[in-house]
Amino acid sequence: MFLEKKEYQKPVIFWLSSLLVMLFIIVMVGGLTRLTDSGLSITRWEIITGILPPFTNHGWQKAFDLYKEIPQFYLMNQNITLSEFKVIYYWEYVHRLLGRVFGLLFLIPFIYFYLKKVFSNEFNFKLSFLFFLILVQGFIGWYMVQSGLVENTTVSHFRLALHLNIALFIFVAIFWYFLNILQLDKKYFFKMNKEDFYIKFFVILLFFQVTLGAFTSGLDAGQIYQTWPSMNNNFLPDDYDFNKIALKDIFNNPSIVQFLHRNMAYFLVIYFFSILIYVMINKKKHLYKFLSIVFFMIIIQITLGIFTLTSGLNIILASLHQVSTTILLISSMILSYVASDKIVSN
Repeated sequence: MFLEKKEYQKPVIFWLSSLLVMLFIIVMVGGLTRLTDSGLSITRWEIITGILPPFTNHGWQKAFDLYKEIPQFYLMNQNITLSEFKVIYYWEYVHRLLGRVFGLLFLIPFIYFYLKKVFSNEFNFKLSFLFFLILVQGFIGWYMVQSGLVENTTVSHFRLALHLNIALFIFVAIFWYFLNILQLDKKYFFKMNKEDFYIKFFVILLFFQVTLGAFTSGLDAGQIYQTWPSMNNNFLPDDYDFNKIALKDIFNNPSIVQFLHRNMAYFLVIYFFSILIYVMINKKKHLYKFLSIVFFMIIIQITLGIFTLTSGLNIILASLHQVSTTILLISSMILSYVASDKIVSN
């Protein structure tokens, strides 16, 4: 077990639950920050002084003048007013502030539990690495913002995908630890067993789909083809000659990226049904309920994706589509955890 002192189970569960709720909110706010094109409103990485927003007219004007120096302003938002700038500023500010609070919410209780020797040495190392990853995530966030301050009007879709994937990796890692503490168990997600690899591979595919979704968002690829199931009456995008396809275009061309994102969703459905058939043939009845939950979330996720696209990227639908991704990951992690019940962890 990772928990050395069982009397601390409830406070540890409360701590991990708080982290999951906070991170869920951060991911949601981060998605809305991207959807509202607010991520470049704060052009400086001020770790300490950036804790507070401007309070005076002079402070706001200074922040606004800094924003006026980047391409997003003079190529896209020349007519933005100071009051409108404050709206996008606060989206990015809240996102950064939540990140700082999350770091403290992780670190302070962890130090307490460490001093009380609540966890095994192995688990202390895992949590220490996770905190290091949280610090790296802050740097990656600024690294992402930097990509849109000089030549581009938006951030690099590669850096956006990296930022999102790290956030979701931290989320699923904490959730897996939460399940272990809840069950007083010691299961390893990344220990690949042939008995449950088929479900873990599904989770890996979900992360690849998340990456394609981030590419789609970062490239504004959803603005090109807004019809379903066809792409303007075609299966393939009609604005690109696939006979001349170059490797560099695969993840840089908005039309190709949207095509890949759509078809990866179809592949995930097919793969899920192969899991379902395998489970039913082998009569793994303990997985039926959890498979049905994952299937329900897949339907919700795809439906939201379709309506987001055909609605002209309605911001509420787009946000729900992003939020449902996290819920789908949660349900898939629970399925993976239950599938490993009869497998010796260590």
